[in-house]
Amino acid sequence: MNTSPNAFEFTELIVCDAQAIRERVRAAGVVGAGGAGFPAHVKLQAQVEIFLVNAAECEPMLKVDQQLMAQQAARLVRGVQYAMKATGAREGIIALKEKYRPAIAALTPLLPSDIRLHILPDVYPAGDEVLTIWMATGRRVPPAALPVSVGVVVNNVQTVLNIARAVEQQFPVTRRTLTVNGAVAHPQTLTVPIGMSLREVLSLAGGATIDSPGFINGGPMMGHLLTTLDTPVTKTTGGLLVLPEKHPLIQRRMQDERTVLSIAKTVCEQCRSCTDLCPRHLIGHELSPHLLVRAVNYQQAATPQLLLSALTCSECNVCESVACPVGISPMRINRMLKRELRAQNLRYEGPLNPADEMAKYRLVPVKRLITKLGLSDWYHEAPLSETEHLTDTVTLLLRQHIGANALPQVQKGDRVVRGQCVADVPAGALGAPIHASIDGIVCDVTDQAITVVRG
Repeated sequence: MNTSPNAFEFTELIVCDAQAIRERVRAAGVVGAGGAGFPAHVKLQAQVEIFLVNAAECEPMLKVDQQLMAQQAARLVRGVQYAMKATGAREGIIALKEKYRPAIAALTPLLPSDIRLHILPDVYPAGDEVLTIWMATGRRVPPAALPVSVGVVVNNVQTVLNIARAVEQQFPVTRRTLTVNGAVAHPQTLTVPIGMSLREVLSLAGGATIDSPGFINGGPMMGHLLTTLDTPVTKTTGGLLVLPEKHPLIQRRMQDERTVLSIAKTVCEQCRSCTDLCPRHLIGHELSPHLLVRAVNYQQAATPQLLLSALTCSECNVCESVACPVGISPMRINRMLKRELRAQNLRYEGPLNPADEMAKYRLVPVKRLITKLGLSDWYHEAPLSETEHLTDTVTLLLRQHIGANALPQVQKGDRVVRGQCVADVPAGALGAPIHASIDGIVCDVTDQAITVVRG
């Protein structure tokens, strides 16, 4: 194994068959970096017609993929070619927004005949997997189905770059690029060791510039409220947003479920704006947020089929942050329903209806979204830093992916080097291995994490 993923750079494709590609991706611990963390080697087992790079990066304050594409265009194209070989895809598509002009300029001269760019409008939620497939290929994924059902496999930019590194250098995922934005001294996009605390990440951006800040892990639409900055960076951490604690985006996330339900029962007007703007409903899914709010408020309206449709919600948050005029969160209600339904092992089966004729015109322009969210004062370009950021301590969570927890392969007191496998999932289980992101000594091993201290 190479001691560094940057020890050398490939300029041409290496000879590697489909099975070897999947094995190297699995050994490197590559998972979907867009948020879900689905093991990439499992996706690459599918045999499909199209491999799609979801490069839209719909969250308006995150700047990772658009900058990495411009910086590492050749590696991205090679990553697409490896993924196409593994999946048997005859066509590769990189779907990105027209405003990502440096990326378009860098990629265009490198594209082979079987890979094309698809230019997307600057709307939200272009970047939602199902929406991106529809916009780039015209194919509509049925509700509760996977993209493979329409002959497509999707990964985001950072995942594809990690696939290329895994195949070419056989080096595992030990770094994560993320954006620090909002009320910070130096908004930027930076690459850090997996396991570094978000407290350290914030300090790299100069710290918060306001008193009483609130923090979101991820983007303003789908990110989660942080209650502690001791949370470590994982393979799926997309960003750290800093906003005033009194900002609506922070306050909404602080509401407990009882308050969410009480507001819905008290003020819902059944205006159906949430359904008219729901992206999944627009492309023909049965999901109707206003009916689910009604069903929660009035049990006589709660048919089993209607309740099960909550399982198809992507939690894009358009219903709460854009559509609702009275401050209801249908998305939070759907999330509660999903938790209850999954606990009962229930599944949704329903129709794919015709797409709404106005679908493309009801997606939300990002400029309008930024204003609607009250982010104009906190929106910054967050340029990409090329500095190699280091840390003395990393906490490597054993669950950074969909599937089973990785099981520790090291003990307290063991010396490890960057790139060494320190945890792996049981044979045959869904998941991905975890690797040391610094050289050091294992100082703690628990059921949740492995802590390594430089030394």
